[in-house]
Amino acid sequence: METEIPAMLTARQLIRPERFTFHSSRMRMKTVSKEELAAMDGESDRCALELSDAAVDVMGYACLVAIMSMGPGYHRESQKRLRERTKENGQETEVVTSAGALVDALKVLGAKKVVVVAPYMKPLTEMVVDYIQREGTEVLEYRALEIPNNLDVARHDTGKLPDIVAGMDFSDADAIVLSACVQMPSLAAVPKVEALTGKPVVTAAIATTYQMLKALDLEPVVPGAGALLSGAY
Repeated sequence: METEIPAMLTARQLIRPERFTFHSSRMRMKTVSKEELAAMDGESDRCALELSDAAVDVMGYACLVAIMSMGPGYHRESQKRLRERTKENGQETEVVTSAGALVDALKVLGAKKVVVVAPYMKPLTEMVVDYIQREGTEVLEYRALEIPNNLDVARHDTGKLPDIVAGMDFSDADAIVLSACVQMPSLAAVPKVEALTGKPVVTAAIATTYQMLKALDLEPVVPGAGALLSGAY
């Protein structure tokens, strides 16, 4: 969240007049486990309250798996509740979540079938797959990279992603979810994977950036950030 989304907004500044500032409040989590994710989600109200002090224009809840591990459709409940926290502080603010942004992005792309790459352990990845499918998109195949430590997720080599996708059967997929996680870096690999597969490629960070720009009523376009942010949508 703190790396790729600012990178995309900075890239957009090269082609559009709007300028952005970036503010963050952090929820604690070290090991990507269901228990730690639930505890982390419990801190989201505090974070929304803190950020509302800065009167930001839009908030993005970064952790996709924290939302998806809380049960089907939880992103709607989370977004509504966190917006209420900002309203209580006199600053009603649009809230998007990376989980909601990803499933909505697949609808925008018209993707009925996808393949998914995720850094999580297999049980958590299966929760993510189930969540996506319950939102109306079939997951044909997935890769769970099974990286338990949150910092190691951020250190994963982006350059490995094209080979990971190349080893999957994406022939019937409408789109590729290259990273179902805002923490795992993927942006640099998106153009290569789109060229490799001939399919639109989306990531949690790209989807979140798209939703933030839409919430700001700005044209959702970023150079080098895949089909969703190409200007076609």
